[in-house]
Amino acid sequence: MANDAKVQALLPRRRLLQDVLGRPLRDLRLSVTDRCNFRCPYCMPRERFHDQYRFLKSSERLEFHELIRLTRLFLQLGVVKLRITGGEPLLRPQLADLVGDLTSLPGIEDVALTTNGVLLAQHAAELRAAGLQRVTVSLDSLDPAVFAHLAGGFGNLEEVLEGIGAARRAGLAPIKINTVIQRGVNEHTALDLVERFRGTGIVVRFIEYMDVGNRNDWVRDRVVPSQELLGHIRSRWPLTELEPGYAGEVARRYAFDDGAGEVGFISSVTQPFCGDCSRARLSSDGKLYTCLFAAQGTDLRAPLRGGATDEELLALIRAVWEHRTDRYSELRDNLRARGVQHVEMNYVGG
Repeated sequence: MANDAKVQALLPRRRLLQDVLGRPLRDLRLSVTDRCNFRCPYCMPRERFHDQYRFLKSSERLEFHELIRLTRLFLQLGVVKLRITGGEPLLRPQLADLVGDLTSLPGIEDVALTTNGVLLAQHAAELRAAGLQRVTVSLDSLDPAVFAHLAGGFGNLEEVLEGIGAARRAGLAPIKINTVIQRGVNEHTALDLVERFRGTGIVVRFIEYMDVGNRNDWVRDRVVPSQELLGHIRSRWPLTELEPGYAGEVARRYAFDDGAGEVGFISSVTQPFCGDCSRARLSSDGKLYTCLFAAQGTDLRAPLRGGATDEELLALIRAVWEHRTDRYSELRDNLRARGVQHVEMNYVGG
């Protein structure tokens, strides 16, 4: 009990927030770079993110000490979970140093990383040693030709699989596979992923194709509803739906009846989960976004570098969240009809 009291004394003083719809701030996604070594058509199509595309300069990105300072403030406002994203976060040099600093902050319950996996074999052990708890790998197909198409001709499937193996050996767990399914593109390879990872402790999660950003030429006809895909999987392997693991969990989870693990579905298009969304996103140049589909963010870098005090920054963050009304996925058709623009996913993280 004495030790517990000491730990509590070290925790930042929390000033719990709720937005206009009563949603708390619990999760923070930190984008550490807008660059990526893939050109996935649904995120960064190669013809639009070409060799002459202007990415952020290093001076425009937040330094690690700036990310740490802002994260400390978000902790005071209720955040308990962090996810490091990009772009491809493993392109950021010395990322393990940032992980070590983040995982040392009092009050953090969970730190995870999302990656395309190509560089994961090189970094898994040092990331785990720095305190990273778990990793999510984006992998859209085990078919080499389909993989190559969906990676924009970059990367190598075997390197991704090696990265997943390295993460397992390093003790990063649970490992999750995120797979974006598009009709006519890769839905025919979905069951291959399930079969490959069933019984390994690795959880495959299928994500409905979303209209992220402004450059992926999204059309609803290419969305494969999660219920349709669930039916295909269930016809081969009986499944039982699981209760949510925590409030605001985005994936609906199903356990294999034979005990070989589980599979998940993230259904932003057909089964929106805006009502439980507790996630804020910080771009690598310090803009705060309150929705993956937001059009604009709030600049925290300028006041941060301009000498703002912690209290001033806290007041700014609090004001943004308390006025938050975002529920894009519930209003998708109406907002699209009005031509609403979105921040690009590589810039703010998925």
